[in-house]
Amino acid sequence: MTFPIDAVRAEFPALAVTDKGVSRVYFDAPGGTQTCRRAIAAMVRHLESGTANSGGDFISSIDTDAVSHAAHQAMADLLGGHADEIAFGQNMTSLTFSVSRALARGWDAGDELVLTRLDHDANVTPWVMAARDRGMTVRWIDLDPERGTLRIDDLPALLGPKTRLVAVGGASNALGTVNDLTEIVRIVRAHSDALVFVDAVQFVPHLPTDVAAIGCDLLACSPYKFFGPHQGVLWGRSDLLAALTAYKVRPASDTPPAHKFETGTPSFESQAGVLGTIDYLDWLGGQLLPDGDNGPADRRSRLIAAMRGCTAYERIIGQRLIDGLGSVGARLYGPPSMDGRVPTFAFTMPGHSPDETARHLARDNIFAWAGHFYALEPVARLGLSESGGLVRVGLCHYSTADEVDRLIASLAALGSKRAD
Repeated sequence: MTFPIDAVRAEFPALAVTDKGVSRVYFDAPGGTQTCRRAIAAMVRHLESGTANSGGDFISSIDTDAVSHAAHQAMADLLGGHADEIAFGQNMTSLTFSVSRALARGWDAGDELVLTRLDHDANVTPWVMAARDRGMTVRWIDLDPERGTLRIDDLPALLGPKTRLVAVGGASNALGTVNDLTEIVRIVRAHSDALVFVDAVQFVPHLPTDVAAIGCDLLACSPYKFFGPHQGVLWGRSDLLAALTAYKVRPASDTPPAHKFETGTPSFESQAGVLGTIDYLDWLGGQLLPDGDNGPADRRSRLIAAMRGCTAYERIIGQRLIDGLGSVGARLYGPPSMDGRVPTFAFTMPGHSPDETARHLARDNIFAWAGHFYALEPVARLGLSESGGLVRVGLCHYSTADEVDRLIASLAALGSKRAD
């Protein structure tokens, strides 16, 4: 069926906001998407009805525990795991630091880690610091700067009996490149006993996610990058999490095993918001299934249908944007088509710095970022650190073709200024 873009946009209150009569174009999605109304309503409902801490015998605490359990199950359904394998945290970065610290307890001097030149720094520095603290060696999967892809063929030579973990991104927050996670995991398993940690922050908002099919050991993502509130989520194999010693206070529970990484009192209202976000995607999947609204399928099947529908729609408008960038003389970095990428696009405009380009777009009420976006490694590998980095625009399933055309028209106007 045709993607229900009008119904989708009606689910996001922020998309209706105007500034002096000019509508906003939210192309800053890789840094954080807008929040769906079901998430907002769920957060408000939880706070208005009476929140409490966990574990009490009174009704507000019982209700809070029910919301939290439902949120864990909802995230498990989105990722293809189990509720006891899900930990919520402040953000992906904090959770990665926490799990890296727990893992590093079992690592020794001379052990090795493998990182990539394509990743966000949240999947680099926690591991580099762990390696420094334990006297370990860090090896790197290089980035092909011409194609914007990892040199996966080099990975076998980086692995060995001392490799303890390979940390890789699902999709680049800078270039949009999607990594072949199943192939990376296959290579790692064939050449070492290392764990595989996946930063899926940019992967989950755009593609169906199945931790079992990927075969990784740990995966982290951020609900505020897929239409929910500011939260981080860690998924991990239950047996692995159970074996780890987390840095936590003594009264905090070790069961289920993932909860040991939920240090302190969590943001229960944000967990309620995540539950509302999954409800939204559940609704969208129902719209896209052949049987119509809510269909006969289980929630996991509806969530997969939602993400497949988003992927197909984003490919169409994403290719429109790529073609438009070419028409205005922009230099695109990363894959040259929608094959092997999510709709996150990094580019430069000849004659204009990234900051200047982003300011020009902002004057037209088009929201985009300029710089390195915490992707220090890829920007450095591209040789752009000293020249201001890149301009980044990111689409998601609530973006429209008209908004893409508005971006291209604005860039064309900027390009004409160079000619004058």
